[in-house]
Amino acid sequence: MMILSADFLVSAPTRQQWPHDGPPEVAFCGRSNVGKSSCLNTLAQRKALARVSNTPGRTRLINFFDVHAAEKTRSGARGKEHVVRLVDLPGYGHAAGSKTERDGWRKMIEEYLTKRDSLRALALLVDGELGPQPNDLEMLAWSRTLPRRLLIIATKLDRLPKTRRESQLQRIATKLEIPREDVLGFSAKESIGEDELWRALVRASEGPA
Repeated sequence: MMILSADFLVSAPTRQQWPHDGPPEVAFCGRSNVGKSSCLNTLAQRKALARVSNTPGRTRLINFFDVHAAEKTRSGARGKEHVVRLVDLPGYGHAAGSKTERDGWRKMIEEYLTKRDSLRALALLVDGELGPQPNDLEMLAWSRTLPRRLLIIATKLDRLPKTRRESQLQRIATKLEIPREDVLGFSAKESIGEDELWRALVRASEGPA
């Protein structure tokens, strides 16, 4: 995919501060430090569009980014163009902050996922090295009750030897009780799965709400 522009819009704590409905949206969620920001930066071909931190739980607001991209033709020319709004949700599973703060984050995420009209799909990121954790399974079960398309992304595949990657993706699919082809392997460090993920995002974002 050829990235034409990638712009940060706003960090929003409340529904009143969400940007107006515009391009179709795909939200990214996952455990704290699963690699959401690195994934978004890789997709946007920017080093710091989304803030990357080694400290879990740093993303505490809903962050909106507009990415204007074009497909590459076989000759390398610009093909069909797409505008997708990528949305970075706060990570779950991190104990930092008071119970009141954590409850507020959860309410903020639930309100966005259930009430955002322009949201087309939810991308659930799981750690490709560790595999799905209990709170990933809880998030998956709840996500399936939503009227949104669901994408599963296994991050950090570069931490596994190449000979173990496919078998690990199969184990992840088995644990999540989904077909192997529904798990997208990804690595921001080695750009594994970038094109495949972009194709999935475009298909999901251009489908019905």
